[in-house]
Amino acid sequence: MASAEAGPVLLRGTDRAAFAVAFVARLRRAGLTAGITETDDLVRALAASPPAARDRLYWTARIALVRRQADLAVFDEVFAAVFDDAAPLPLSRSALRPGRRDDGVHVKVPAGGDGTSAGGGLPWATLPPVVDAGEDGEDSGLRVPELRPSALAGLAERPFEELDETQIRALGANLHAALRRWPQRRTRRHTTDPAGRRVALRPTIARARRTGWEAVTVVRQKPVREPRRVVLLCDVSESMRAQAAAYLQMMRAFTVVADAEAFAFGTTLTRLTPVLRNASVQAAVDQASAAVSDRFGGTRIAANLRAVLDSHHGNALRGGVVIIASDGWDSDPPEMMTAVMARLRRRAYRIIWLNPRAGTPGWTPRVAAMAAALPYCDRLMPAASFGDLHACLEAINSRA
Repeated sequence: MASAEAGPVLLRGTDRAAFAVAFVARLRRAGLTAGITETDDLVRALAASPPAARDRLYWTARIALVRRQADLAVFDEVFAAVFDDAAPLPLSRSALRPGRRDDGVHVKVPAGGDGTSAGGGLPWATLPPVVDAGEDGEDSGLRVPELRPSALAGLAERPFEELDETQIRALGANLHAALRRWPQRRTRRHTTDPAGRRVALRPTIARARRTGWEAVTVVRQKPVREPRRVVLLCDVSESMRAQAAAYLQMMRAFTVVADAEAFAFGTTLTRLTPVLRNASVQAAVDQASAAVSDRFGGTRIAANLRAVLDSHHGNALRGGVVIIASDGWDSDPPEMMTAVMARLRRRAYRIIWLNPRAGTPGWTPRVAAMAAALPYCDRLMPAASFGDLHACLEAINSRA
């Protein structure tokens, strides 16, 4: 078992990349030939074998950076200039005794703009995230950029009710771009492919007729894969008023990219697939809004699900992914919901229920219809922001 008094570890908890880049820049100014590859080698070497002493750091840097015999003198000169006149290298706080631990064990970051200081040191310590003004209120001149998310990424985490129409359209276009890759399913058909595992008997025998019935050329085939079907059913009742516009953007993205079937329901069922395939986003949303005559009214989830199953569009559910976006408030009895979801479970490949209230801390599906449908769902996911909708896409692509 190693003792607590073992040798100290240099550069613990520091920015190895900043250290390597600054040191290589000093070597290049002195005439040593070193590029991005050598710098990356040094960073990887420091991560794989953290130096416990100055001589270990010397040999690690020399092996990673020096490629020619003529560069040895330059390397030794720069290494001595940097570390002989600089303050002691930063030590790990765990390498010091408890009584000696303080905030001064790390080398301070030099204030020079070129990454060097008057003493020849290097900025191996990570810059602080925020630099405040001095106690006298004067600006020290040192500024560190604060990393912030892009405007679109920040809006994706905001609830739907806090977004205006322009922001919803922009996030809808981003969701459309995220749907470029859609999962596929294996069909019963096969196609000729040299990398296939299955031998195509008829083409192989047909070619063997030309070679005296010797199967010189073996024809192979593999299954044909097609995009998996997807059906969306979105609630547009009064309780879903805040989410209706965003869900229309989601339905259009699925309809255009994944060739999905899209339905909106309140008290009745409305098929929106033809209008959502309009080339103009605004025209598609306006026509879809006009087509739904029972917007912001009551809700009959079970009756509308049964209407889809009984219609000729019910075949699209076979082997497909069914996405139901609703808060679960239903005027139909829960027994009806149980029977409909059991039928849907036997027909669909996966059922994903998007509930805008599922992400609320402490939320539980106590609504009768939601509780009745939950045992037949593969996933219950929150859908209160566009970030939640992107998470739904990742969940589909991970298993479909």
